[in-house]
Amino acid sequence: MSLRGRTAVVTGGGRGIGRAIALGLAAEGATVAVMARTASELDAVVAEAKEVGGDGIAIPVDAMDGPALKRAVAEAHPGGTLDILVNNVGGLIGEPAKIGALNHDDDLFEQNIQLNLISAYYATRAALPLMVENGYGRVITIGSGYATHGGGTISYSAAKHGLVGLTRALAYRVPVEITVNCLCPGWTNTEILRWSGPDGPAQAAAGAAAHTIQGRVIEPEELVPMAVLLASDAGSAITGQVISVDGGFKV
Repeated sequence: MSLRGRTAVVTGGGRGIGRAIALGLAAEGATVAVMARTASELDAVVAEAKEVGGDGIAIPVDAMDGPALKRAVAEAHPGGTLDILVNNVGGLIGEPAKIGALNHDDDLFEQNIQLNLISAYYATRAALPLMVENGYGRVITIGSGYATHGGGTISYSAAKHGLVGLTRALAYRVPVEITVNCLCPGWTNTEILRWSGPDGPAQAAAGAAAHTIQGRVIEPEELVPMAVLLASDAGSAITGQVISVDGGFKV
């Protein structure tokens, strides 16, 4: 599953799942442009990418600014080539008290849709012409357990379900040399686990683990082998799929 000579973009690549996948692609030889808001985090990932045998480019950009994200993806690599796009950026915006079903703040609803769904549209819209020109493309969108199940906040769940629809629609509309898939983690040991309120990470992790067959929260690195497969030549027959790597979340 070598990615030697391939170029990739990973949005939200400064930490968590995005960082793990960026380093996993780099370890297989890819040149990875990592995008996020915090330059210092991106610089650290680029340094690690070079240590594991690949290469990296840090591109600070705010995914909430769709046109800026689109430009960043389109200009991510010298020569304009792009083989792999990982739409990873996402998360929850707003305090729990402001995003309930009956009292959801209107602006926060739109912001969560922008971050978790619309950003993927903008990045993919910029990447696809480059992939078509190159005759090769892999679009991997990071979903969620709440992309296929209920139980999450309404804005986050609506956005993540939207990613599934986007994946399936795109898979039908792109050339066969391009694959489009949605990779869904369940509860993962990232910052989103710490969002769960005043009881703290330990309580949040215990609650999350109760929803999985394996009784645990997964680590970001456990998503990497599947992401590398989907990005590689070996994944050429996998498209339009929603694939869970989640310890058996709500099976």
